[in-house]
Amino acid sequence: MDPNQKRVVRKAARHTLPLVFVMYLVAFLDRANVAYAKLTMSADLGFSEQVYGFGAGLFFIGYLFLEIPGALIVQRWGARRWIARILLTWGVCTALVGFVHTPHEFYLARFFLGLAEAGLIPGVVVYLHEWFPSQYRAQALARFFMASTFALAIGGPIAGLILRIHWLGLPGWRWLFILEGIPAVVLAVVTITTMVDHPQQAKWLTQSEQASLLATLEVERQEKLVQLQPSIWQAVRSRNVLLLAGVGFFANIGISGFFLWLPSTVKNASNLSASAAATLSGIPFTIAVVSVLLMSYFSDKTGERRLHTAVPLILAAFIFPVTALAKLSFVGLLFWLCLSAGAMYGFVPAFWTLPSQKLTDSSVAAAFGFVNIWNGIGSFAGPAIVGSILTAKFPYSSVVILLSVCFLMAGACAFAIRTPR
Repeated sequence: MDPNQKRVVRKAARHTLPLVFVMYLVAFLDRANVAYAKLTMSADLGFSEQVYGFGAGLFFIGYLFLEIPGALIVQRWGARRWIARILLTWGVCTALVGFVHTPHEFYLARFFLGLAEAGLIPGVVVYLHEWFPSQYRAQALARFFMASTFALAIGGPIAGLILRIHWLGLPGWRWLFILEGIPAVVLAVVTITTMVDHPQQAKWLTQSEQASLLATLEVERQEKLVQLQPSIWQAVRSRNVLLLAGVGFFANIGISGFFLWLPSTVKNASNLSASAAATLSGIPFTIAVVSVLLMSYFSDKTGERRLHTAVPLILAAFIFPVTALAKLSFVGLLFWLCLSAGAMYGFVPAFWTLPSQKLTDSSVAAAFGFVNIWNGIGSFAGPAIVGSILTAKFPYSSVVILLSVCFLMAGACAFAIRTPR
């Protein structure tokens, strides 16, 4: 490798990663704030657990429509304009959730929010593949995906503050949606004016730095082209991509069921106010941030991806059931919730490097979109199933066991993936 390559990659990271990090942080605040709003919204509007779960999950049905097209648009025409459009529309849709009154209005608002945000994750993943050689990719992806856990870590305290306000006669849960929709609109302007699609367009890279980075990426692309590259259809039905879809499907059933009910779990176990429960709910996700950073570091250091995906999911399957023990104190519950969150989210950085190990260009873009479709299906199924189980008066321990089985299935799919030596 060029001796200056590491310096060039660091320079690229300084100019690309902060923006996409903030994008995903705002995105996750806007998709997850419904978990904190639920603490008072459900009582105000008379929503059952089933109504809440179905509406929370409908976000991901809207999210499915533009996953593969969104990835292909970024791969062929660049990320800047496409992502700016996503930011603008989802900011408006987030604010509109604050004006719902009936279950059907809630369903429509969540569906259109998901539709507006669709394509962001695969689009950014494809974008980062344009900037980072494989050796640095897991850490780059980790810094992007870490935004989701960071958003959940700070989302609780922020929601705790907003839930206290009652401006213009509106309850705090409505202001939670209205105020958290504004940053996405601001980011749309920042993105269209500052984002750079490709290294050769970056004025902050010298010509020699551009050449060095592009040469490394081209060598990797040519190495993949030595093998016969599959078509888009062949790529999305290949063994590894189908297994990755299985990982995403089962893992996201578990993760969505976990984080969308975490504030309620904390409130029910502690008898704290809604504001205090929302604030404490951020603690497990602080541990998740640390886990994502550590797993990305060791995955890049060793070059190993499959086990760094599978092992955290297997650990989650065995740690999370401890939270359902009846005699657990509140402090003990919070401790095991922290360990559960660390395990659940630790698989993410290595997971998103796996589709690109044997694929290139439009095939890998389609693979990212296809896998994220199944992530979305799992994220819809999780809250819909949990809401139905709780509405049917089954104990929460049965939910925990079901979600743990899903983590175990996700880990098994990850173990079955074949990776190049």
